Amino acid sequence: MKNPAGAFSKKLARAGLAASLMLAMAAGAGAAETHGVTDTEIKLGNTAPYSGPASAYGTIARAAIAYFDMVNARGGVHGRKVRIISLDDAFTPPKAIEQTRKLVEGEDVLAIFLPIGTPTSSATQAWLNGKKVPQVFVSSGASRWNQPKKFPWTFAWNVDYPTEGKIYAKYILENIKDPKIGVLYQNDDYGKDILQGLREGLGDKKTAIVEAIAYELSDATVDSQISRLRSAGANVFISATTPKFAAQSIRAVDALGWKPVFILPSVSNSVDPVLTGAGLDKSVGIISTSYVKQPTDPQWKDSPDYKAWVAFMDKYYPSGAKNDWLNPYAYGMAYAMEQALLRAGPKPTRENLVAALEGIRNMEIPMLLPGVTATITPDDHGPLKAMQMMRFNGKSWEAIGGLVSAR
Repeated sequence: MKNPAGAFSKKLARAGLAASLMLAMAAGAGAAETHGVTDTEIKLGNTAPYSGPASAYGTIARAAIAYFDMVNARGGVHGRKVRIISLDDAFTPPKAIEQTRKLVEGEDVLAIFLPIGTPTSSATQAWLNGKKVPQVFVSSGASRWNQPKKFPWTFAWNVDYPTEGKIYAKYILENIKDPKIGVLYQNDDYGKDILQGLREGLGDKKTAIVEAIAYELSDATVDSQISRLRSAGANVFISATTPKFAAQSIRAVDALGWKPVFILPSVSNSVDPVLTGAGLDKSVGIISTSYVKQPTDPQWKDSPDYKAWVAFMDKYYPSGAKNDWLNPYAYGMAYAMEQALLRAGPKPTRENLVAALEGIRNMEIPMLLPGVTATITPDDHGPLKAMQMMRFNGKSWEAIGGLVSAR
């Protein structure tokens, strides 16, 4: 005879097992929705060129990590410590892809924050957007970072390179009689965007570009390209290069005894290491742009945000150079990321982080120039729009005029 009590017990056991499985599945689903977030920690991923031809940019990641060390020391974000897992990509796209996959699939980070460089970030952009992983504040001015309809999970930071190129065109047309422009540009979106903006800004005067020559990141030097530009009769030289090649450009122009109006884009105008490495005496008169308070400019020494930044550097990043603008640049981006995480609320997800970013309006960022604020909307993922022209005097950058934009 069957035991009814035993059968009932088995049914209860099976029901209990099913309920346990459903609870486990629900818990697993909840965990999957809160990538990179635990009760005590928020994990962000980053790739940076700690080695390779753009290793000077490694300080950007180090400064941002140090900023969140400061945030964590005062309690973190909504009670959670923010941990940035930063991996070396050597400024090579294949390595960037490999390291980004580790961060997303292995570490399950909430977002990729402050990935550095045009070629490396371009290589991971489509994959991250396909995975719906925020790619936040790309350290590059390529126009592709501000295409929210195509890449809704990507957010720019820099004033975009086409705008920068247009600003240089405006300066040239207003200040140089009969310009003959030679351009050395990196053969990727960075260099091509600067050149495109320059051509658009020159308009019907674009024939003033007498020669535009590309270089590759794998090139040992750019000396031969610069010699060709001089031979083309250029009296204006734009070196759309990364730091290593920017320093080479300055030395090569000096060695040739060439005296063009020398324009150096914002991403490579650090006093240290670029101008110091090339020779400060060789750098006198170079023209550039910025939207960040240059730490070598004495006019900022008494401003509260400059004093706070110096105190931060002394305590949390003492090995960082105080005359390298990339460090206050990173400090500002890290501040904006902290604010976005705070706005995402006590239960941050990838989706509400994006919503928080798209809600930023006229945010004042420490160590940005007065009048430069950050605004992000669902239709515009490019926060910054204005820059300041400046000239190097042998010790520091001096402002030329007021804020300018392509408009």
